Amino acid sequence: MSGPWRAWRTGLSRQEASGSCGATAHQIVCATRSGGLVGRSRANGKVTWSVPAADSGKSAGLVVDAADERAVTGVGGVLRAANLRTGRAAWASRLPEGRAYVGLGAADGTVYAFDAPPATAGNVTLTALRASDGRPLWHRGVEADPVEGIAAFGGRVYTTDGTRVTARAARTGDTVATSPRGMACPHLVSGGHYLVCTGSPLSAGDVFPPMRRLDPTTLAALPTPKDTGEKPVRALVSSDGVLMLFEAGAEDTSAGNWNAYDLEGRRRLWSYYDTTREGALADGRFVTFTPGNDQVTRGRVITIDLHAGPQATGAAAPGMSAPYPETRDGEGPLLVVPGDDAHHLVVMARTHASLRSMPLP
Repeated sequence: MSGPWRAWRTGLSRQEASGSCGATAHQIVCATRSGGLVGRSRANGKVTWSVPAADSGKSAGLVVDAADERAVTGVGGVLRAANLRTGRAAWASRLPEGRAYVGLGAADGTVYAFDAPPATAGNVTLTALRASDGRPLWHRGVEADPVEGIAAFGGRVYTTDGTRVTARAARTGDTVATSPRGMACPHLVSGGHYLVCTGSPLSAGDVFPPMRRLDPTTLAALPTPKDTGEKPVRALVSSDGVLMLFEAGAEDTSAGNWNAYDLEGRRRLWSYYDTTREGALADGRFVTFTPGNDQVTRGRVITIDLHAGPQATGAAAPGMSAPYPETRDGEGPLLVVPGDDAHHLVVMARTHASLRSMPLP
């Protein structure tokens, strides 16, 4: 990890390109499709360490937790962690045959993992493991949709079964609150101390339940801005309560609008037309790619002030990168944002496997 963040481009192995990447303020970490982990330098993108694996199955995702110095990934029935400080294997957890990890989350020194039989609906288990050494803390059979994610903050872990949200004590796994009946929650989103329900991006219908902000303690509905009624496809929440929601037509989600909602002020702030659901939050800005069908600006990264929007001027005006091959629509690009206000970002191109590091525009 020599030197600060710099601009560079490097190729990815086929194993990394089929997985996913995350970052801390000090390094990039990629999970391979076989359950391994690879660390890369922020100065030049070169590999600095690796934890190999030869597992098989679907990936449960990647968690990169700088506070606990752990990167964790799950493939098939194996959960594997690397020590971010030393670059060595930290621990591994194996499930009984016939079950697989299907979702991950982490907060406050704890890793949360969903597992289920690969070919059977239901019978989902949520396990909490200590991030430092993988020691199981508790496990519960849960009514939950593992595809819809895990939210964890403030000493609680939250899940949804598509209808009701359940809050459990992070220390014991005991249920401490459930959302009211009659309030649907197909998809659960969190950020900072905010908890929001939206329609599911996997829904096959064309009518979606209204967006709802929840009280993290009671899970009662709080006053919430009115959404557009279009299909919710992707959502992010900033620590100061701005919800970025990509909403598109139910029949064609290849284009839509990123809408910014002020959860505290209960109003929509601004909108930005786009052709990608890929977005991130960094340094008080929303980061995404310019529309792939815009002949003038396509193939760039754009940053937009969360409160002022795309029409802002002066210091709050949007920033835009140069056009790069990695940022083109056809590359299926993903955004990787380091923490701690690094003022940098990394673009992961999937079609021609590579990473590009650049200053935040």
